[in-house]
Amino acid sequence: MPTLARTLMLAGAALFAAGLLVLLSSRLPFRLGHLPGDIVIRGRNSTFYFPVVTCLLLSLTLSVLAWLFRRR
Repeated sequence: MPTLARTLMLAGAALFAAGLLVLLSSRLPFRLGHLPGDIVIRGRNSTFYFPVVTCLLLSLTLSVLAWLFRRR
């Protein structure tokens, strides 16, 4: 049971941090999802949007965090 409780607390802390990031995202010096290198193709009736650089940045950040938690 202690392992389940610890996992739930870590998941709650991660959700809280993600919510805080979304809440304060307008005050960041950069806008996630609108970084240079993100692909946007606008047509007459549609828009194709693929955030390549944003995905790479989030993947790198989450990989470093996972590595740090695994070391501990």
